[in-house]
Amino acid sequence: MWQVVGHKWAVDLLKRALARERAAHAYLLTGPPQIGKRSLALNFAQALNCLSDNSEEKPCGQCLACNKIAHGSHPDVQIIEGENGTLKIDQMRVLRHEATLSPLEGQWKVYIIRQMEQATAEAANCLLKTLEEPPPHVILMLTANQAESLLPTIVSRCQMLNLRPLATETVQRALQERRGADAERAELLARLSGGRLGWAVAASQNDAILARRAKRLDEMIALMAQGRVERLEYAQQLSRNPEAVPELLHLWLGWWRDLLLAASGSSVGIINIDRENTLRTQAQRYSLGQVRDFVEALRAAAWRLERNANTRLTLEVLMLSLPMR
Repeated sequence: MWQVVGHKWAVDLLKRALARERAAHAYLLTGPPQIGKRSLALNFAQALNCLSDNSEEKPCGQCLACNKIAHGSHPDVQIIEGENGTLKIDQMRVLRHEATLSPLEGQWKVYIIRQMEQATAEAANCLLKTLEEPPPHVILMLTANQAESLLPTIVSRCQMLNLRPLATETVQRALQERRGADAERAELLARLSGGRLGWAVAASQNDAILARRAKRLDEMIALMAQGRVERLEYAQQLSRNPEAVPELLHLWLGWWRDLLLAASGSSVGIINIDRENTLRTQAQRYSLGQVRDFVEALRAAAWRLERNANTRLTLEVLMLSLPMR
């Protein structure tokens, strides 16, 4: 049984490929962080190597192969991740060598390469050689936030599945039915997740995630009453941990979108429902034009950082455009 929540169209596509015995030798799964790319790739690896006699029930989730893959101990299914945020050429060389060997237990060797955008140019070109001449028993599953961040030659050799955010109701239901979350907490996490079930599940298990969110929102609100020097210092501080910046921008963007709704007198669709009173108060202090301008500034900053702009400079420009309280 497929354990992926949502993304039915992608699951159906992979199921049809299995039924017709026409699985592609390389897939590229794209979409926001924690949207379900890793889960889908692992589920597909289970389906490929499932030992069930009933092809319509694959993956069964009960056989030895399915259990080994779920626990990360199957010798023919490997997850390759960057070392210190970088996928290196040595990792791709090892993959290329091992891919030529026959599977040890299963029918397929499956390599799940996470966050392919972290690959160095040398690593990407090394992987390209495997994509150009894939061994018949190997399937590569690449994941990335955006296909645009990868070499076009890599993208063109993969079948692309672009996973989109789930409906809030889908995330909320999954948290209640699969994680036992109460209705109020499930609704809050579902709204905050932006359709990313992985984030919602992690937040339901780790209170530090919501605590960090509260801290970042409080810092933003305090910063709105501060001057140029404090804002530039805050930008410098954030730039020391660039990997955390996309999540911060996502959080702030959600807040300022909520301000647009609050300023128009609507509560439908508000994400930060636990801080609705604060949103209402802030909405009275700014014009719709100011709020719209900062929403655009946040989007522009995220766009620049996705294209490897200087993190500190981008954040400095953003902080100086933050409306004053």
